[in-house]
Amino acid sequence: MAASFHTSNGTGRQSSRSKRPPMSEINITPLVDVMLVLLVIFMITAPMLTVGVPVDLPKTKASSLNEKGEPVTLSLNKDGDLFLQETKITPDDLIAKLNAIMDAKPGTRLFVRGDQGLAYGRVMELMGRLNAAGFNKVALLAELPKTLPSSPNASKKRSKT
Repeated sequence: MAASFHTSNGTGRQSSRSKRPPMSEINITPLVDVMLVLLVIFMITAPMLTVGVPVDLPKTKASSLNEKGEPVTLSLNKDGDLFLQETKITPDDLIAKLNAIMDAKPGTRLFVRGDQGLAYGRVMELMGRLNAAGFNKVALLAELPKTLPSSPNASKKRSKT
């Protein structure tokens, strides 16, 4: 009673299947290749996912807000046109559309972006309209400056020492 582990195909040769031992290692090269491709794709597309209305925001030193979920963004461009996210709307349609959005997602914060070349009164008019309609969670967006200037008090402290 003998057992043979090698199979023969009738010609005296072993089959090609039994020539190779089973693989005991996982080849992660294809996984790494796919992950690197996905990383490049996400790095390219992520900046494109921001609101696409061109607005020249004023500079500020304030810290950024940590917001969960996607906020609703209202934008006023330099011509005074009003945009809800990336869609141009009229001021008359604004409140009805915002009410529909807030009914679907209650507690969503509104962000208002206004071009720095726009008259201050135009932004305040929009803020007043939102407040009168009952929207109290409204924040103004600004752009952080590229280099933060030192405060006047810091220069006085350095000169005294």
